[in-house]
Amino acid sequence: MPSFDVTRSRFRLTDDEVFVLAQLATGQPVPESMAPAEARLRDAGLTNAAGELSALLLPLMRTLVQPSVIVSLESGGRQGTLHHGMLIGDEHVVCHETWPGEEEAEYRLVEPRTVVWTLADLIALRRSDAAEAEEQVVETTVGVLQTGLTALEKAASTPGADEQALVDEALRAAGAADDTATRLAPLIVELRSNWRMTAAWQGRQDGVPGVAARAVAAWDCGPLGQWLRELPAEPMAEGGATADSPFRLRRVAPKRIWEELTGLLPDATELVREQAPPPQA
Repeated sequence: MPSFDVTRSRFRLTDDEVFVLAQLATGQPVPESMAPAEARLRDAGLTNAAGELSALLLPLMRTLVQPSVIVSLESGGRQGTLHHGMLIGDEHVVCHETWPGEEEAEYRLVEPRTVVWTLADLIALRRSDAAEAEEQVVETTVGVLQTGLTALEKAASTPGADEQALVDEALRAAGAADDTATRLAPLIVELRSNWRMTAAWQGRQDGVPGVAARAVAAWDCGPLGQWLRELPAEPMAEGGATADSPFRLRRVAPKRIWEELTGLLPDATELVREQAPPPQA
């Protein structure tokens, strides 16, 4: 059931409910298959019988319907893959976050001046009080890495299993050099999330209007630090990497991750404005 919190301008909505709201906001018909979602929105007081949106939704829907920048975050971990993101409009910024095992996502308005802070919070970036670690690089192939991740899944489901030993063994069996397996196995075991963040907007490529994008990917390995994924390079199209593709991680300080997040966002000169109908109240 959709719900909202007036005090903090936040809403809990499923994908179907967001689709229905977007259709209503732009004056488009709602498909019959979406009737249950439309009914839930009406029962929650977010729309009325005439299909008009609650005034509470207007800042949210103005941004959802016509964002200037779309930031998407895919974050994988032991609980599966979660999809978060941010929509940056001319007046408002909307952040949306999912929760493991839940269909609904939370959509909330955030202060535009805190965009980078909010992005950092989505990946749980924390400043380290420890002295900055010496830069390290780990290289292998996508296929060897996948073997290690698969070994971790099996070890995690086996009570009493020595996860690091089993992952190390699998990496060596897949062809990883001894020093690579020794360094990569602990990273796989301590992996809290491997995430990929992409920012996209209407811009120009070689002077021609079109969708422009920048992306960054990293591993959060908890006590073993933050690691930028340099290869496969971003932005990467789906299916752009094979088992033989090189894979490279570089350990960096949290400050570097912050700089990468800041660098994702376009400045005003990179944006090409498009006009869209405003949401209907």
